[in-house]
Amino acid sequence: MAEPSAFPPPKVRAVAAEVVALLKERKETVSVAETAAGGIISASLLAQPGASKVYRGGLTLYTLESRLAFAGWTQSHIDAYRGPTPDVVKGLAENVRLKLDSTYAVCESGTAGPTGGSTPNRTPGYVALAVATTSSPTVTKEVHDDAGNGTDREANMITFAEEALKLLRDVIKSSPAAASGASAL
Repeated sequence: MAEPSAFPPPKVRAVAAEVVALLKERKETVSVAETAAGGIISASLLAQPGASKVYRGGLTLYTLESRLAFAGWTQSHIDAYRGPTPDVVKGLAENVRLKLDSTYAVCESGTAGPTGGSTPNRTPGYVALAVATTSSPTVTKEVHDDAGNGTDREANMITFAEEALKLLRDVIKSSPAAASGASAL
């Protein structure tokens, strides 16, 4: 018998399972736009049985160039970019949700470390989160190293994924069930 998998990370596994169960129950869908989490959100959702019924797709928009190519950014976005912010993730989530025609889109952008900058949004452990929906305004949230990971890049990446999935779960739970249409199954 194979050893139990260490993936998804234990901090992420339960919330990813809860999100997929909620989406299946509600016949809704999700798309993902992530940066510093590097694909952990998408992979954690896809590790759940039945994910193919709810997962519309995801992008790892780690570079500014990838945002130009896939996320609707223009050169003016890049010229104005000053690091991860709620406005940045809001725009990315809304763009990806529309392009993939999902009920929800979750997005994160943060500073995983070990290095960073001098502004609060460039400090390792900072992450901006957003969830765009078909039924209400986009929800954003900022987290400032609440997990105490400091400059531990891998730990921050996992925390960013966990925080994004928790925000998604909370938005799903507070949203009315999707009306019939293209975004619902």
